[in-house]
Amino acid sequence: MLLRYIREKRLMRAGDRVCVAVSGGADSVALLRLLLALRSELGVVLAVAHFNHQLRAGESDADEAFVADLARQHGLEFFAGRANVREHAGLHKLSIEAAARELRYRWLDGLAEQQRLDSVATAHTFDDQAETVLLKFLRGAGTKGLSGVHPELRRRQARIIRPLLTIRREDVVQYLRSLGQSWREDTSNLDRHLLRNRMRHELLPLLERDYNPNVRQLLNETAEIAQAEEEYWQMKARSYLDVWHEEPGRLRVHDSVGAPAGLLVEPVAFQRRVVKCFLEGRGLPADFQHFEMVRRCMNGEIPKVGLPGGWQARREGDWLELSHPSEPAFRPSEEYEKLLPLPGACVIPEAHLTVRATVVPAEAARNEPPGSLLEFERFGESLTIRNWRPGDRFWPAHSGSEEKLKRLLAELRVPAEQRPTWPVALSAGQIVWVRGFPVARAFAWSGAGDAVRIETL
Repeated sequence: MLLRYIREKRLMRAGDRVCVAVSGGADSVALLRLLLALRSELGVVLAVAHFNHQLRAGESDADEAFVADLARQHGLEFFAGRANVREHAGLHKLSIEAAARELRYRWLDGLAEQQRLDSVATAHTFDDQAETVLLKFLRGAGTKGLSGVHPELRRRQARIIRPLLTIRREDVVQYLRSLGQSWREDTSNLDRHLLRNRMRHELLPLLERDYNPNVRQLLNETAEIAQAEEEYWQMKARSYLDVWHEEPGRLRVHDSVGAPAGLLVEPVAFQRRVVKCFLEGRGLPADFQHFEMVRRCMNGEIPKVGLPGGWQARREGDWLELSHPSEPAFRPSEEYEKLLPLPGACVIPEAHLTVRATVVPAEAARNEPPGSLLEFERFGESLTIRNWRPGDRFWPAHSGSEEKLKRLLAELRVPAEQRPTWPVALSAGQIVWVRGFPVARAFAWSGAGDAVRIETL
C-alpha cells in the first residue's frame, strides 16, 4: 500500500537522497522503519534528521539521543538541529506550535540546501489529515484550507514529502509492535490546553461515536477533492495573471478596446480566485472578507477598500490598483540596465548599491555553499545588470521549478518599495542571478573549472 502510494504520487525516484524527519514518536519511527524496508525497491539513499525544540528539558534531549541511536543502529547518516522555541515564540508573538513549526522548517530548508537533499520525508498520517481538515474548517477555510496536508510541499530549498497520509495511526503502532521497535512518547501530546490535542482526544472521538463512525475517512476524502480543485483553479488564476497582470500592483480587469473581455466578464468564483492570487502575489495575507471587498471594488460597487498593513485597493479605469502610503508608484525612471565586467563591479545609483563579480578558483569554490556560484565558462566578458521587471521568471538552484520572480520576491518578503529596483543579472537574455537567491539552476557551478561569485555591496 505504501509503495503504491509513493509511486502514484511520485514522491521518490531511484537515486534520490531522502532525509527522514524523525521526532522519536511512533509515527516518525514507523516511517523510518517502513522506508528502510522499501529502500532497495525504491532505490533511494536514506538519512535521518531530528530537530530538538528544547521544550521539555531532559525529555527533549533524551528524544534526540534515541533518534541518534536509531540512525546509528541502521547505519544511517544523522543530522541534528536545535533551537529555543519558547524564546522564539515570545519574541515574535507566536503560539508554541507555530514557533516550533517555523523554526523546524527553517532548519530543514537549510539542511536540504547544505546536504543537497532531494526530499525530506515527514510522518503525517491519515489521522493527522483528518485533524487538520477539521481544524481548518472550524477556524474558517476555503478550498485551500480544506485541502489539508498535501503529499508534497515545495519550500524555498526543501521538498517535503508525506508518504504516510493513507496510513492510520493505529496501524503504525501495530506495525512497530510487530517489529519489537520502541519509540518515545511525547507527554505534551496529552496536554488538553492545546487545541489539536482536544480535537484528537475529545472532538473526533465524539463525532465518531455520536454522529458518524467514518468521519476520519470523510475528512480525508474532502482533503483529496479539495487538493485537486485547488491545484486546478490556482493554475487557471496564475495563467490569467500572466496575461493581464502587466505592472506591479496593477491588474487589468477590463479591455475597453474591441469585444468585452477581462476579469469583469468572468464568473464570480473565478474573479475571487484571481483577486486572491493577485493579493497574495503582493505579500498580502487576505481572508475571504478582504478579497471579496476587493472584488466588489473591482466591479465598481464600492470606491476603495482598506486592507491589512495600510494597503488600499481602488478601481482606476480598466485597472484594479493596489497602493500603500509608504510605497512610491513604479516609475520608468527607476529602470536601469548596466554592464558588469567579469571580474569587476558596477554602481547602481537607482538601487543605492554596487554589484561586484569575482572569479573564484575551482579549489576555493569547493568550500562555498551549494548554489552560491555561477559557472565561469558559460559567460563572456560581462553580464547585464538591470532591475526586476514584470513578467520576469527565475529558477533558483535546488528549487523544484521555475517561478515568476514577482512571486519569489513576495515569498522572500522583499519590501514592496524596494522591488522595482531589485537587481538581477542576465546572460544572453536569461536571468542567471537574483539578489537574495541561489544562482540560476541551469548556470550553477558544476564542480569543475573556475566559478563566479556575484554579490552586492
